Amino acid sequence: MSTENFKIQIRKGLLEFCVLQIISKKEVYASEIIEELKNSKIIVVEGTVYPLLSRLKKSEYIKHEWKESLQGPPRKYYSITDSGLKYIEELIVSWNDINSSVKSLLKSKN
Repeated sequence: MSTENFKIQIRKGLLEFCVLQIISKKEVYASEIIEELKNSKIIVVEGTVYPLLSRLKKSEYIKHEWKESLQGPPRKYYSITDSGLKYIEELIVSWNDINSSVKSLLKSKN
């Protein structure tokens, strides 16, 4: 496995967590989510984000609302639900556990 492939797999695994974190901050539409991911160096394409948003909505972690836009057609804005906030809390615990374990392994190597 190349290091690039390694990075891609890690990003894929963290994408749901990152998208939920973005949505939990404020109401956003898909293009804003994609832009924030790109700014964080988590490069994704629309074809990856839209199915993920659909799955998150189906799981009732997020909801959406159509709002008029000054720059064209109405936009679908996403926001977090109460169960989505609970899920994020669980993901944060999992992330902290994994991150701690990896850091421990890296320290033991030095």
